[in-house]
Amino acid sequence: MQHFKDITEYHKAIGILPPKHPHFDIRKFEENKEHIKTTMQAFRHEFYFIAVRTLGEGKVRSGHNTQFPEGITIYFNTPFQIQSWDIEVEWSGYYIIFSQDFLSSSHYFDRLLDDFPFLKIDESIPFKIDQDDLPGIMNIYDQIKLEYVSDHDDKFNFIEIYVLQLLNQIKRLFNKHIDANTAKEQIRKADLKLLSRFQKLVKTSFYPEAELEASANTHSPSYYAGILNIHPNHLNAIVKSITGQTALNYIHNYILQLAKAELLQTDISAKEIAYRLHFSSPAKFSEFFKKNTGITPLSYRKNN
Repeated sequence: MQHFKDITEYHKAIGILPPKHPHFDIRKFEENKEHIKTTMQAFRHEFYFIAVRTLGEGKVRSGHNTQFPEGITIYFNTPFQIQSWDIEVEWSGYYIIFSQDFLSSSHYFDRLLDDFPFLKIDESIPFKIDQDDLPGIMNIYDQIKLEYVSDHDDKFNFIEIYVLQLLNQIKRLFNKHIDANTAKEQIRKADLKLLSRFQKLVKTSFYPEAELEASANTHSPSYYAGILNIHPNHLNAIVKSITGQTALNYIHNYILQLAKAELLQTDISAKEIAYRLHFSSPAKFSEFFKKNTGITPLSYRKNN
């Protein structure tokens, strides 16, 4: 399966012209019709895509969403989500696409997935909007496009604000067209399911019989996010929203529990425990243990 890590690479793969900026782009669908590949097999990319389609036929699949609404439709692609399409070239509408680097450069998006849960990988549901709601959405896209093609040095200061405005407008329409209580319940169930999968992965990664690649870093949230096909920031947001601790803290606390159990209930050396828990050296294990408990592994065993 193809996997695109940057917007330029993605645009090249689907046959359209490269973006003016490496971390952000805005287009009218009409701009791509001379170049776009009308059929794309399943692929992933690492950025957010927010679109309004006003006209156009064909099927677009995002994650588990295979039923694409007819008429004026707002839809999303999220990082690591599996996508594919089979469309006609005569599409009209707008889209923006932006990377995590774009989000990280602005404080407006510090709580992106908490403030706009419809962007989560399992909840990015395409939905139909009324004709009366279209002008407000199109006006924001127009403002973003006007700034994007300008020569103003401060244009991204305005683009960030317009993107935030767009997200809030879509949130209002999402709540209008999708039953809010049902959506929240679905989101909660999906979040709990993802947390459960993450917790199981952490647990099984430290089984004695676990078969891991040499490059596997079982101490890093990025390792588990890769297996779950989601962005590490998304994983962290889900784990923190439910457990109150970051994904990294969850992993470290689990490792610490295993270490304490081994030290208290077995005679295995600290060196062997270090390698069992996938530390690169006994010194790294001792450093980790002391940082989290205030004493060395051997002192912990002796005192207890």
